[in-house]
Amino acid sequence: MQRMIRACHKVFFGQASVLVQDMGKKKKEKRGALAGCARICKIFGTVCLVAVILVCLPLTLPRVFGYEIYTVISGSMEPAIPVGSLVYVQPGAPEDAETDDVIAFHSSMDTGAIITHRVIKNDIVTGQIHTKGDENEKEDLYPVGYDYYMGKVVYSVPVLGRVLAFFVTFHGKIAAGSLIGLAILLQIIGGVLDSADEKKQAKKEQAKISQK
Repeated sequence: MQRMIRACHKVFFGQASVLVQDMGKKKKEKRGALAGCARICKIFGTVCLVAVILVCLPLTLPRVFGYEIYTVISGSMEPAIPVGSLVYVQPGAPEDAETDDVIAFHSSMDTGAIITHRVIKNDIVTGQIHTKGDENEKEDLYPVGYDYYMGKVVYSVPVLGRVLAFFVTFHGKIAAGSLIGLAILLQIIGGVLDSADEKKQAKKEQAKISQK
């Protein structure tokens, strides 16, 4: 019986001792106001970096897989492809273009413009593709020669083209660079505040030990 009481005594006070130790550890883990500021800085820095990455991914990653990216600036393909959309073009052979495919091609007017219209007919014999904009009433005046063909539009994202158009401008590049710089600066500030808080907490602990 006494052995059982001693065993229970050890278990109870042993668990209590562990609990006190855990509470002591939690107290040590408590951080000051500097740590809170550091955490906020790091969170905002991470958010800035993630924002830049989310904007850049749709503009850069598809190029790795061979897609070309263009911004739609006219409403000839509305409502299927609104103005300001970003279109992804997959290069390919003009012979593979089929009726109802949306294709991208260079303008035959030597303006340097790139047009995205729907295929009405692909005449393999003459090497010409007849196209039409969804919003236009009539077929395009000039068929697209195979030499002007670029590829099929496989995907389009509304509005994202406007974002791309902004970031390629001088002000857009400054904005992107500033956002990246701000993210890095916030991470550095967070690290400095964290270090300062750790030193402060270490001094407090040392002072408590000295008092004892």
